[in-house]
Amino acid sequence: MNASTSTPAPAAIVVDGLRKSYGSNEVLTGIGLEVAAGEVVCLIGPSGSGKSTLLRCVNLLEEPSGGVVTVGGVDVTDPDVDLDGLRRRIGMVFQHFNLFPHLSVLENCTIAQRKVLKRPQAEAVEVARRNLDLVGLADKADALPAQLSGGQQQRVAIARALSMDPQLMLFDEPTSALDPETVGDVLAVMRSLAEAGMTMLVVTHEMGFAREVADRVVFMDAGVVVEQGPAAQVIGSPRNERTKLFLQRVLDPTHVRGDAAEGSEG
Repeated sequence: MNASTSTPAPAAIVVDGLRKSYGSNEVLTGIGLEVAAGEVVCLIGPSGSGKSTLLRCVNLLEEPSGGVVTVGGVDVTDPDVDLDGLRRRIGMVFQHFNLFPHLSVLENCTIAQRKVLKRPQAEAVEVARRNLDLVGLADKADALPAQLSGGQQQRVAIARALSMDPQLMLFDEPTSALDPETVGDVLAVMRSLAEAGMTMLVVTHEMGFAREVADRVVFMDAGVVVEQGPAAQVIGSPRNERTKLFLQRVLDPTHVRGDAAEGSEG
């Protein structure tokens, strides 16, 4: 983008002072984060750090307790926001695939197109088949989810989300429920989306993927952003001691210093 000759497009996602509490338990504490259009940002950190809650606040699966979230310039925390319209613009892929078990792969990828986007059946099928081909599952269109591996089901879930023509994609630990041998296929699909310029906000424990694909890595702990920057810097040369300890445990889980283990609360 040449800033001198054009007006920069609004950031795809802007999070400003985001707070989320469940009763007296404050899960997010004044989070600030921006994701540019076409950028891939990976959220990393220990379990319970607020990563998934942040992701779910972006499309209002969780209602923020305070702060502002905008998507494509639209304030999603505005009580009058068109929630259905917002969610049409955001694709989300969860840990668990949430496919309809009684519907075929093709039907899973067309039902929301027909009911939400009001697409004619023929067009919905064409879009679904194109996206199934994109994730390498064109030959599984007539299969039921139970006939697929976990990795295949997750790729169907990605194809289903893409079939809604989203402007950005949210991924909530999409490989955490998969067998190790199927993780690579899902990450390869996500890598191809990143290369095609899809805006992506990804909660992940896959440090290799984050290092290779992310434009920026954000480390969260205890409901705050502790450190963020280019993937090579945050993962390769973290500056914050908490980030260093987390990455040491993730990248070399068999080597945990005794003093670190004693100081850990999980």
